[in-house]
Amino acid sequence: MSVLQMQRISICAMKKDRKAVLEALQELGVLEIETSRVPADGLDRLDTAEEKQRSEKQAMMLDQALDVLQEYAPEKTSIFASLEGKKLVDRDTFREAVDQKEEILASAEKLLALKKSEAENKAEVVKLQTQKESLTPWLALDIPMSSEGTKKTKLFIGSIGSVLTQEEILTKIAELEPDLSAVDVELISADKDQTCLTAVCLRSEADRLEEALRACGFSRPAQTWQDVPAKEAGKIDQKLEELRKQIEKLQAEIRSMAACREQMKMLSDYYRTRAQRYEALAQLPQTKKTFLVSGYVAEKNAKKLAELLERRFLLSVEIEDLAEDEEAPVQLENGKATSSVEGVLEAFGLPGKGEVDPTRIMFVFYIFLFGMMLSDAAYGFIVFAACAVLLKKFPRMSESMAKSLRMFMYCGISTIVWGVLFGGYFGNIVDIVSEKFFGVTVTVPALWFMPLNNPMKLLVFSMLFGLIHLFTGLGIKGYMCLRDKKYMDFFCDVVLWYCLLVGLILMLLPSSIFASIAQTHIVLPGPVNLLAKALAIIGAAGIVLMSGRGRKNPALRLALGAYDLYNITGWLSDVLSYSRLLALGLATGVIASVVNQMAGMLGNGIIGIIGFILIFIVGHTLNLGINLLGAYVHTNRLQFVEFFGKFYDGGGRAFAPFHSDTKYMDIMKEEEL
Repeated sequence: MSVLQMQRISICAMKKDRKAVLEALQELGVLEIETSRVPADGLDRLDTAEEKQRSEKQAMMLDQALDVLQEYAPEKTSIFASLEGKKLVDRDTFREAVDQKEEILASAEKLLALKKSEAENKAEVVKLQTQKESLTPWLALDIPMSSEGTKKTKLFIGSIGSVLTQEEILTKIAELEPDLSAVDVELISADKDQTCLTAVCLRSEADRLEEALRACGFSRPAQTWQDVPAKEAGKIDQKLEELRKQIEKLQAEIRSMAACREQMKMLSDYYRTRAQRYEALAQLPQTKKTFLVSGYVAEKNAKKLAELLERRFLLSVEIEDLAEDEEAPVQLENGKATSSVEGVLEAFGLPGKGEVDPTRIMFVFYIFLFGMMLSDAAYGFIVFAACAVLLKKFPRMSESMAKSLRMFMYCGISTIVWGVLFGGYFGNIVDIVSEKFFGVTVTVPALWFMPLNNPMKLLVFSMLFGLIHLFTGLGIKGYMCLRDKKYMDFFCDVVLWYCLLVGLILMLLPSSIFASIAQTHIVLPGPVNLLAKALAIIGAAGIVLMSGRGRKNPALRLALGAYDLYNITGWLSDVLSYSRLLALGLATGVIASVVNQMAGMLGNGIIGIIGFILIFIVGHTLNLGINLLGAYVHTNRLQFVEFFGKFYDGGGRAFAPFHSDTKYMDIMKEEEL
């Protein structure tokens, strides 16, 4: 259990070395900058907002250019791309890209300009296609749509928003304007939405005809063309073809710039880390010729960091222990195996001030309980093998992903062990296959017992393991009390509870209730029974008298003690919670057996064998997925609610060192602590 001890480090350096010092600190990534405790008198802070925004803008532009390349010249990636992690580049290659930043930025700007031109051309294509669609109903018209008639006649070109015949239109016009001397109507086209037409009359009667047409729902086209519609359509087709060629040319030019991708990624990360340095620089107090960096560093790294900086720069370093009222950030340090469950701990909360890191103890119980819930050796082997292969194949995956996979790999090993103990291998697949295809039932015996045949035995052991888990949590609380020299708290809040709980358990063992559950009768010697009663009475009386020890009012003190004693029901609830070990363990085996029975109901022919294989694969895949999720969720719950509830509050703040938070590349470090 290790929470790294933090110290405060203060670095006073020459202003001319500011950039180099910050770059070195960012590369090392072991210092969290925190300057709130630095006196502000006589010190200034630099406003770097503009420079930070400029760097962020450059990084964003490069990201946009990379998105354009990804759209038209996508990188080939596998389905496991998310596991591959960032590419590692050496510092010389990175510096070469930075030295060529003007050319790379120009390439990025060109890419965005090409994308903009392509977008404009595509918009023009849509516009022309819309024009062509609106022109289509008029293709049969053999005169320009801008025509208005002759010197003595007036021509109306438009549409009516309904389907009408020529006779119906003329009839409606005659009804509305019976005195019109001459009217000619020609239908150009008609569909379910409209009827396109031309109408001609004498200019002297044009207004009357227009009124009649409007009464019929007539409207002029939204757009008119100077030429005959068929010719206008031809012109549009020609423009569309030119635009398509231009778009293809632009896309080909974009694809031709794919060679710049890696350099753009490196330069994007350069500007991103540069923005981070400007953000850090804004926090640093400085004078005319010097600047000060202050913050947290792990005690094990403090002297090494000081030596490295003093070797490379002209500066002064001061290291001091934290003040009593100063709450340090939390950085955990555990072994490769135990650190795999740090993500589970962080999901609940990092250790608060004065709390221990429970990761190592939690690791043992987590793996143990997870395997007991899944409890099928074949499932465990699949989980173990899959995680082990991924960890081996993708060594540069993110740290959090690697921890999660290692955790499930160890859970897979635990599941194999429990599967062997319980005789679970894809449920009872050995029995089914041997009986169905060989006519002889072969059963792989359980190394311990089969839960399906003896569920009450599993229930008893589930509660036993739960008690061990809970007692361990209470023991950690006792350890913290002794470490902090709170001997009264240790006696009142830990020892008395152990007395009460152990006494009640010893009293329960010979009872008929336990006998009915365990299906066995336990007889304890008389002195042990007497000891059990004595422990229970001492524990209960002590809790009632001592839980409210901070109160001077005797009545309030006893009331608080009685209320604390009532928490024994919480212990009962916690112990019963471990019955989920039984429930999930049985669920895995029962569902697996049902899948096997379904597969075994088919015949022994080719169709039966194929059906058996399909049902086996689909059924066990679903069962593994569901119970893997169930084991993960319920194991977390047993840790968060039952185990942590006995000693752990969390609430610590994660250590956030100043480091290069890149998006695409990991840059090889020149020096490490």
